[in-house]
Amino acid sequence: MRRYLRLENHPILIKFERGRKVKITVDGEMIEAFEGEPIAIALYASGRRKLRVTSKLGQPRGIFCALGRCTDCCSIVDGRPNVRTCVTYVREGMKVETQEGLGSWNIEG
Repeated sequence: MRRYLRLENHPILIKFERGRKVKITVDGEMIEAFEGEPIAIALYASGRRKLRVTSKLGQPRGIFCALGRCTDCCSIVDGRPNVRTCVTYVREGMKVETQEGLGSWNIEG
């Protein structure tokens, strides 16, 4: 079994506290994460490296700056596209999807 590293300190998220273990859904699969850790770190710890796919060339992107400045870690979170997962905290039951291209809102009337 592979063991992945988890973030212990973050240069931007000054108050970094790992909470209780929770379950989140990532591309239809349940994974364990910790409340209070950035989504990108939970995904990285579960072995996922691709967080989005570029619109122009269809290339995979993952964690790059981990500071919320670039858009490489943008994913769809609870139906909302372009969420910077490196600075967005995990919470119980959230749904994360790999973003293809620019993302779009799923608005049901």
